[in-house]
Amino acid sequence: MTILRAQHLGMCFGVRDAIALAQQHAREKPLTVLGELVHNQFVLQDLRRHGVQSSAKPESALTSQVMITAHGASDKSKAHARSLGLEVLDATCPLVASAHAALRRLIEKGLHPIIVGKRDHVEVKGMTGDLTAFDVILCGEDVQKISYKPGFGIVAQTTQPIEKVHSLVELLRNRFSDSKIEFIDTVCRPTKQRQQAAVELAQECSVVIVVGGTKSNNTRELVATCGKYCRNIHHVQDENEVQAEWFGAESIIGITAGTSTPDLLIDSVEKRIREIEKSVCEVQLV
Repeated sequence: MTILRAQHLGMCFGVRDAIALAQQHAREKPLTVLGELVHNQFVLQDLRRHGVQSSAKPESALTSQVMITAHGASDKSKAHARSLGLEVLDATCPLVASAHAALRRLIEKGLHPIIVGKRDHVEVKGMTGDLTAFDVILCGEDVQKISYKPGFGIVAQTTQPIEKVHSLVELLRNRFSDSKIEFIDTVCRPTKQRQQAAVELAQECSVVIVVGGTKSNNTRELVATCGKYCRNIHHVQDENEVQAEWFGAESIIGITAGTSTPDLLIDSVEKRIREIEKSVCEVQLV
């Protein structure tokens, strides 16, 4: 067996900073995160061990100190939390905040806002929560449902594959050739790096293991990207989900991971694969 790691993989700076901020404030006084700070169950379990609670709504928070997740939130939702007398801390990733700012600039120009992303994702909800009119698209069918406007301003959920975003922008340009269309690329650099590294990895490998939470959009997108170049893709949350039957003696195994996946999990998955490799070699020697 040969085991390769993607050149770029695992936890990004925005997630690391959000976790550090939550742990710091939880040491000072009780803290409730409004939602999931990041989409990885092991990170969330570790935060609970550090005394960080979570609540879907500010009304049900059991502490006076609450925190916005790394995915961001609308100004309206932050103001609502403050109206309840809560101290609101903000762990929004700076690149998500930049996407919010880009969207505001387009709206200030009088352009109808379009977000490329998943309508029900917390990041997209944060981007659209202050808007009265907008569209969210994720496929060509969504583009066909949009009504004519004289101008469109387009941004993207930060964890969308940039190729998909460019494709949808081009569809919009073709459908509304008489409209002014302005696109600001808000897909974050860590996502682009991990996507490109995943492409390069999958092209070399017979099996690819993608490590990350099941709720993590960028992890699922890595799975989809790898699947375009390698037939054997497995999405695992930890080493216990790795199965020996996935590998053969001649396997070239690639490992990549989403931006909310801690290094410890990646290391544990690789360790499990090396244990399987050792057992395969022992069987061959018998």
